[in-house]
Amino acid sequence: MQAPVVVMNTQSGERQFGRKAQLSNITAAKTVADIIRSCLGPKAMLKMLLDPMGGIVLTNDGHAILREIEVAHPAAKSMIELARTQDEEVGDGTTTVIILAGEILALSLPQLERNIHPVVIIAAFKRALADALQIIQDVSVPVNTSNDEEMYSLISSSIGTKFVNRWSKLMCNLALTAVRTVSQDVGPGKMEVDIKRYARVEKIPGGEIEESRVLDGVMLNKDITHPKMRRRIENPRIVLLDCTLEYKKGESQTNIEITKEDDWNRILQIEEEQVKAMCDAIIAVKPDLVITEKGVSDLAQHFLMKHNITALRRVRKTDNNRIARATGATIVNSVQDLQESDVGTGCGLFEISKIGDEYFTFLTGCQSAKACTILLRGPSKDILNEIDRNLMDAMSVARNVIFHPYLSPGGGATEMAVATRLGQLAKGIEGVAQWPYKAIAEAMEVIPRTLIQNSGNSPIRVLTQLRAKHAEGKSGSAWGIDGDAGKIVDMHEYGVWEPQAVKLQSVKTAVESACLLLRVDDICGAKKAATAGMGTGGGED
Repeated sequence: MQAPVVVMNTQSGERQFGRKAQLSNITAAKTVADIIRSCLGPKAMLKMLLDPMGGIVLTNDGHAILREIEVAHPAAKSMIELARTQDEEVGDGTTTVIILAGEILALSLPQLERNIHPVVIIAAFKRALADALQIIQDVSVPVNTSNDEEMYSLISSSIGTKFVNRWSKLMCNLALTAVRTVSQDVGPGKMEVDIKRYARVEKIPGGEIEESRVLDGVMLNKDITHPKMRRRIENPRIVLLDCTLEYKKGESQTNIEITKEDDWNRILQIEEEQVKAMCDAIIAVKPDLVITEKGVSDLAQHFLMKHNITALRRVRKTDNNRIARATGATIVNSVQDLQESDVGTGCGLFEISKIGDEYFTFLTGCQSAKACTILLRGPSKDILNEIDRNLMDAMSVARNVIFHPYLSPGGGATEMAVATRLGQLAKGIEGVAQWPYKAIAEAMEVIPRTLIQNSGNSPIRVLTQLRAKHAEGKSGSAWGIDGDAGKIVDMHEYGVWEPQAVKLQSVKTAVESACLLLRVDDICGAKKAATAGMGTGGGED
């Protein structure tokens, strides 16, 4: 193993461990940040990623890019983890958090060269973070989540930098409708908005993007099991099962030896009686539609068909949960336990339609659907995948605002306000901690600077104008960058706002990850696991 690098400081006689490891980490973090720096703002460039199987991904979504690329450096992996955290927590701002973390680490390098101890730098960073969060709170404004116009303008600013901004109004409508559908109160003052589980996106290539819509119910890629079953039922009574409608074999799988032909007939008869008993238990609650996650035998189909009951089999667990939520049915594990209260009656229409070459089941017209399906149409699979990623960002933004109804000015205005205010506060800090505190203020300027660069303008001139506006105090704190023209604009008039939750999360994640990487003073390779024959334990002495 390589020994720690020791740098002798002749002036103080101190020994400094780990400068090489810190340099290595900072370089890796900067490299990752530089990869996706051009993906920020409305004039963002796209990345084309090739996977080992020959497929392509075309996107400017920071998280999607970092998820696909392969890195070996541990610090670079740590940076990629940031994008994943940001995506899971708030669903937006993945590019921002990486650029910010990379810049904070880059600006911590001069502090290390001044021989300021990493612990002192980290303490100053933490202090700056606490002040930055307070400044973001000061420049934010409350939002009325029930006002459609305000919500539309907010969601459109999150997807204005994405591929789908040409269909901005449609996408905002889809995202807002879906989030409002799946949100429900789970207690006094508590909301549950589970868009991952209950708002499923179904992508069907073909047709126009304008044909995309939110269904007030559930859509499945399934067809009926028997050709004579009904393909359209109005106000169906629905039974959901998590068990097979097939002959149940013996638990111990005992072999049977048959000597007489009558015994064989009796075995077949027992099978038939068992399946009939199952079907009779279902028929007793008079359903129109039976949906099961397991199989349905030919015999069971025959019995159900005789009573004009339609059956769907091998439906995914997640789809079954959504149907239960949308129709009010209860998923039952055994047909013997079926009761009238388990039958779902909240669906208005069951219908099977053919789209392209495939058959799809639609359960729509649900009165109080707390689950929905977003049907996306478009020219090709790659474009549909990109629309899906953009739509998830839009839904995350809508969800965040419902949970945390505050908005911060977009276009780099919030970051610039934080930078200006931290710069003023830094003057009141005594000792060497002033330098790393100031470094956070400088790092915040990377967002407006990158927006100007990506729009093709001169960063120096426009940033100077923006600093002058913010120096005026509270009145100038909403001035930011128009990402299209690269000019400074007042966000109150321009109308670009972002959820405060995204801003708070990205600043927290960026600063705390920079602190974590600065605390590393050596990188060691772990010992390889013992080979199969040399394993410890289990052998004889």
